[in-house]
Amino acid sequence: MTETALGGAPEPRRFAGAFDVYEVEAEGEEIRYYGQPRSDRQSVVRVVAPVFRKRGYTVSVEREFGEYVLVASERTTGVDEFPTTNVALFCLTVVTTLFAGSQWYGIDALSNPLGIVEAWPFAAAVLGVLGVHELGHYVASRYHDVQASLPYFIPVPTLLGTMGAVIRMRDTLPDRESLFDIGVAGPLAGLVATVVVTAVGVSLPPVEVGAFPVRLGYPPLIQIVAAALGRPLTYADPSLMANPVVVGGWVGAFVTFLNLLPVGQLDGGHVVRAMFGRAHATVQRLVPIPLFALGAYTYVFADGQSLSLWVLWGFLALLFARAGGAEPVDDSPLGAFRLAVGAVTLLLGALSFTPVPLALA
Repeated sequence: MTETALGGAPEPRRFAGAFDVYEVEAEGEEIRYYGQPRSDRQSVVRVVAPVFRKRGYTVSVEREFGEYVLVASERTTGVDEFPTTNVALFCLTVVTTLFAGSQWYGIDALSNPLGIVEAWPFAAAVLGVLGVHELGHYVASRYHDVQASLPYFIPVPTLLGTMGAVIRMRDTLPDRESLFDIGVAGPLAGLVATVVVTAVGVSLPPVEVGAFPVRLGYPPLIQIVAAALGRPLTYADPSLMANPVVVGGWVGAFVTFLNLLPVGQLDGGHVVRAMFGRAHATVQRLVPIPLFALGAYTYVFADGQSLSLWVLWGFLALLFARAGGAEPVDDSPLGAFRLAVGAVTLLLGALSFTPVPLALA
């Protein structure tokens, strides 16, 4: 096939040294090159990605029915059509966070379903913090011309109403700088939102909810914000609780800490891989150890509160590490400025940690 017949995608001869092609198929917006890689998949992608990127394609190497296929898809960094799925998930998450907020405000949602609308400050705080976090990733992706989706919110009818939000990167990363910027932009943006939401929350009056079944463990970051404003997070009267908007700040801190774990496709995995190169592989293998140790600590010293949380994340860290992380095409080291920003970000992540984030009262 000529490059014209391939829709502008490169002919096989242009990357013959990395992937030997014996058949080419054009399927819609994809070009599929069947052949044999000359080395491992990551090395092949690192070699051929710049060739395809110049022609407006992103590329991956897959194995299907015993054959290797180099799949080239047309790149687009914009939103080509109305994001129906994103909007639907966001609307559902609004409902679930309103319902969750009604519990924090002591609203009986079963006898007064429309009453959950009064919990809008809680929903706005939680969704705002998560949305700003993902927006940071999205803006950095657009800046580096990396193909990424709009955020997908995850609605879950729990005390928080959501499991967070994610964006999908469907592109190769050109260098360590883009990997670092995209990875660090979410936590930094989310932390700014966390500080703002916490400051607003502690400035609002407490709510009277009686014997609420859950209490939050506030990390140092939240405590610092409250102390700086001279506002309490807890009250001598057990029937009083900090305004539920503070929960939005707690969510921001908790999500930041978990996302900055240096494993796999988590933000921390991107940041540490960009900062330390292939040494990240050793780092991420060690991450499950302190997580399981945290579980043991809570079992011995905190009546098992949060034990299941840390054990779960210990196993998730094992899975994320095994799945692997993003690999930049150009593996040149970062400059001093980005290394400093990375160190500050990881420090802020540590300030977002608390050993017992959520406990039964």
